[in-house]
Amino acid sequence: MKILVIVLLLAIVGSLASALFFLLRDQGKSKRTVHALAVRVGLSLFLFLMLMAGHYFGLIPDKLG
Repeated sequence: MKILVIVLLLAIVGSLASALFFLLRDQGKSKRTVHALAVRVGLSLFLFLMLMAGHYFGLIPDKLG
């Protein structure tokens, strides 16, 4: 589970970096920036859902009690 979270976080940061690159390179003339940001949002949502499911199924222990 830890490896999956790390891989997803790296993919989110990579997508954000590619969106910045496309924004600077294309200067708003293409939709590649929007696509990269949409991929980032999708990955973030997937990560959130995976963390919620991992906690629900006991893969992520509750440290509070």
